[in-house]
Amino acid sequence: MERNGEVRNKRKKSPVTALERPTKQLKPEISSFVDDDDETPANGNISSPGSEAEVSRLQPITAAIADSAEWQATIEKVVRNVVSIHFCQTCSFDTDAATSSEATGFVVDAEKGYILTNRHVVCAGPFWGYCIFDNHEECDVYPVYRDPVHDFGILRFDPKAIKYMPLAALELRPDLARVGSEIRVVGNDAGEKLSILSGVISRLDRNAPEYGEGYSDFNTNYIQAAAAASGGSSGSPVVNVDGYAIALQAGGRADGAATDYFLPLDRPLRALQCIRRGEHVARGTIQTQWIIKPFDECRRLGLTPGWEAAIRKGFPKETGMLVAEIVLPEGPADKKIEEGDVLIKVNGELLTQFVRLDDILDSSVRGKVSILVQRGGEDVEVELDVGDLHAITPDRFVTVAGGSFHDLSYQQARLYAIPVRGVYVCEAAGSFRFENTESGWMIESIDQKKTPDLATFIEVMRGIPDRARVVVTYKHLRDLHTINTSILYIDRHWTSKMRMAVRNDVTGLWDFSDIADPLPAIPPIPRTAEFAKLDTISHPAASDVIRSFVRISCTMPVKLDGFPRARKIGFGLVVDAEKGLVVVSRAVVPYDLCDLSVTIADSIIVDAKVIFLHPLANYAIIQYDPSLVLAPVQTVKLSTSTIKQGASTIFLGFNQNLRVVVAKTTVTDITTVAIPSNTSAPRYRAINLDAVTVDTGLSAQCGNGVLVAEDGTVEALWLSYLGERSSHSSKDVEYHLGLATPTLLPVIDQVRKGIVPDLRILNIETNTVQMSQVRIMGVSEAWIQAVAQANPSRHQLFMVRKIDCAPPLGYDSQSLQEGDIILTLNDNLITRVSELDIMYSSTSLEALIVRKGKEIRLSVPTIPTTDLNTTHALLFCGAVLHRPHHAVRQQISKLHSDVYVSARVRGSPSYQYGLAPTNFITAVNSVPTPTLETFLTEISKVPDNTYFRLRVVTFDNVPWVATMKKNEHYFPTMEFIKDEEGGWKRRRVEGVGGKGATGREGLGAEVMDEGAGGESYEDGGVVDA
Repeated sequence: MERNGEVRNKRKKSPVTALERPTKQLKPEISSFVDDDDETPANGNISSPGSEAEVSRLQPITAAIADSAEWQATIEKVVRNVVSIHFCQTCSFDTDAATSSEATGFVVDAEKGYILTNRHVVCAGPFWGYCIFDNHEECDVYPVYRDPVHDFGILRFDPKAIKYMPLAALELRPDLARVGSEIRVVGNDAGEKLSILSGVISRLDRNAPEYGEGYSDFNTNYIQAAAAASGGSSGSPVVNVDGYAIALQAGGRADGAATDYFLPLDRPLRALQCIRRGEHVARGTIQTQWIIKPFDECRRLGLTPGWEAAIRKGFPKETGMLVAEIVLPEGPADKKIEEGDVLIKVNGELLTQFVRLDDILDSSVRGKVSILVQRGGEDVEVELDVGDLHAITPDRFVTVAGGSFHDLSYQQARLYAIPVRGVYVCEAAGSFRFENTESGWMIESIDQKKTPDLATFIEVMRGIPDRARVVVTYKHLRDLHTINTSILYIDRHWTSKMRMAVRNDVTGLWDFSDIADPLPAIPPIPRTAEFAKLDTISHPAASDVIRSFVRISCTMPVKLDGFPRARKIGFGLVVDAEKGLVVVSRAVVPYDLCDLSVTIADSIIVDAKVIFLHPLANYAIIQYDPSLVLAPVQTVKLSTSTIKQGASTIFLGFNQNLRVVVAKTTVTDITTVAIPSNTSAPRYRAINLDAVTVDTGLSAQCGNGVLVAEDGTVEALWLSYLGERSSHSSKDVEYHLGLATPTLLPVIDQVRKGIVPDLRILNIETNTVQMSQVRIMGVSEAWIQAVAQANPSRHQLFMVRKIDCAPPLGYDSQSLQEGDIILTLNDNLITRVSELDIMYSSTSLEALIVRKGKEIRLSVPTIPTTDLNTTHALLFCGAVLHRPHHAVRQQISKLHSDVYVSARVRGSPSYQYGLAPTNFITAVNSVPTPTLETFLTEISKVPDNTYFRLRVVTFDNVPWVATMKKNEHYFPTMEFIKDEEGGWKRRRVEGVGGKGATGREGLGAEVMDEGAGGESYEDGGVVDA
């Protein structure tokens, strides 16, 4: 578990790569404005130099095949006790993010079914997993104990579930760990079922390795050896030649050195003995971190010769002493022990080892201890209260408004040397998505009320109604000097219940209970506002248009249609102020399962709803209630004629800081463009469009705006177009282009009349071809001359580049084919994209095409677009399922079923068993499931916590079979259904195996990954709603 001399992570991320434990990091700079399109990784790794450069050279790894007969006999016995652990931490908690992973453990009590492994395997938060024995028998495992500090935990399994091999246990013998002892590490190394690595113990007094910002062990010594174990070996037993477990594999170097670090078994043995007796494992603390320092350093800190002589006489083999490293403020030792104090005695006993210190503290919980330290050569004796370590280790969390919260843990407080108090945001999602960082936030106040602890936080949140906007102050653990202030939109409708999860060490599960229903939203009231006047007076037309712009905030509770973000901000153009109609880019409003807020004149905030989503042209029409807006909003005047290349115009746009910028410019080009498709996860993109470009550098900086004529008429919208994800930076590319206004007018006219346009389209994607090409492809000279006359500025025709798969009427001899050149539609020569608009109102078109050098007349059916929008989604085992959306049909040649995986939740069964976005599910337990309804019927027959089979086909048409275990406790099945009025409803699907209050009610889009290649961390931060 080490990088650059520090500790590397042993966990194997399976079946997908997850983030490794980070090195020490610095908080990124936080600008005054949070740019939602800024996808700079929030966690820029800045390594903290390790202190491991002095690690001695160790003996080379010995090949297992060279083992002696004695070692071979020992290993044969040991491997029967070693298990491979496959587990999920189902949600982020404390120092750990939600994850799916593999590790190792070994049986320490065959009769009661106890397995010893690492704490970072047992997880601080909700755990769900199973283990596989050497003979490939499998059984579920449940956490019994995870130590608050040290890196060990104990899992429980049912010994009766193992039927085909005798169970045995490894005996723990911490006393047999000695320098020079030859050892073997037996475990699930690098994801292998079984790997045996050899080494030699070189040190017993190494300080615990520091893993960075995640979980770290402390207040214990570690054993150092040469073994070079890697991911998946966490929890492996370290055995000697006699077959005793003498240590527990925990960490190692990441710089290539064959060095590993093992946890001594003294404290795990004590915990196991307590659990066997049915006793509580008492753990005491004075909230002080100690480290081992050699005598020469201790002398520099003030250790006197007299005490050094006494220590060396009492412990002749010791080479160092314990020195206070961190003393937590407000803890028992605060202002009594100081950093740099050298520990001499505890309760009158000379003491140099962590094991004995732990012994005394653990037996003195809620009592007192007397401690003697040397400080600068002076003896200082203090009496300290011993606290309960379990009491400052969170065992519960609350979920509300999409986020998860618990009291700050001792682990986090120790890492930053702060008091153990405060409300920690363990999952910054939903309403509590702060800036670009997923973890590390602490809530200071909500709605002008202080929240010093979780209980107070709960009471404050009880009183906040749905859809309220409240002021929240918060800090980041990496920058406690700065208090951040934001206004949050509180969502209590997609995640309506406030729910408490409490760890249950008897069952090994976390018990969920509802603790508060939402308060209904407060009805909005009309408000007044005035628009700010632009400083620019040289373009009065632009100054007037500003009254037609509103800011749009779109929040998606679930990731649908492959869209990569959970929240987007942009600007829309008011096309009818009396009816509250606004045109906005589909890069801002991708689908209608969302919460929309419209900010007018930077003053009035009102909710809005989606009225219309254009299937091809990259715009949506939304509507707000104009009766709530007492401001001079202006209906924009849209040009009825297409802007020309070379025309002068005024560019007005909004830059990345949401500021208005204006420039006089010229139209450089109007050309047909193709927005590149995203190969890893198909999502909406504009096709078959003529894009306007202008001669100003501002155009690249602005994702929203207009091109305005001198008389104030808007000639084109300036929109963001979502493109592909860069393979180099893993960022989504957005293109900024102009859309001429005449194409919008027919749709806007219908919407003004209260009619939702029911457009029909050709299921094709086209690209332009020049006359030199079409002549070779068989177009006659007469048609070439006709093209030159019809479109003097662009001598072009359109060729069918791609046909969407599975049109409703199927393929026949009358359908278009890829490679066809379109001459006319309904006897109209087609040389411009706008001329294709004839398809929107026609059920079929009479087409004249050139195919294989011959002119052919076809009757080409159009398809309805109402069929293209997602209206039903299912959240099952952490996977978001819905019908293949339009982008999928555009990019694939065959639809395998209507059950398409759009996204998945980290730490879920879908992650654990490899069900990835862009997969199609075709059958459950060999029963075909062509639709979501049949899929829901079949999975309802599967009992909870039971395996079932899925037939899956990848996007590249590769079939495979997935086995998955159902988990309704942590991942209840949910449905999102669009009703006839256009609104969405969320409901828990009953009868699928869950009972009572199970799981988090809502899983925020921020914890969902839509890409087939793994995780995506792009959702930007808090913005006004």
